[in-house]
Amino acid sequence: MNGTINKVILVGNLGKDPEVRKSESGALLVRFSMATSEQYIDKNSGKRIENTDWHDVVVWGNLAEIAEKILLKGMKVYVEGKIKKRSWNDKEGNKRYSVDVVANELTVLSKMDPKEKPKHSYTEENNRKINSRLEDIESETDDILPF
Repeated sequence: MNGTINKVILVGNLGKDPEVRKSESGALLVRFSMATSEQYIDKNSGKRIENTDWHDVVVWGNLAEIAEKILLKGMKVYVEGKIKKRSWNDKEGNKRYSVDVVANELTVLSKMDPKEKPKHSYTEENNRKINSRLEDIESETDDILPF
């Protein structure tokens, strides 16, 4: 071991539907923004304060194929991965940077009960889409899994 660790664990909600594209090499890439929040009570005012941070998440390969099929705006997800800093030159030649979380594990935590009122941006149509996508994935994996 080289004595360093680059590991990130996030639990939060998608800020918008994922962006799906292919890299120059043809690999599938899924990108989405994810919000995490923390709450505390302000000692002076007694008011509850909520701070939200936004994270850019990138998913590649087989995990990207699954993410493309099931992720929608507002879903609560668990993401595990590493931090990756990128740099590029913009149209004016200025050096730009961004920090992404490159996910290697992704779990949907949202409950998809159509009787339950959505807490975020879910609509009945989104719930139907999600449940349909999950059923498709289950039927695809039934043929693959040995148990």
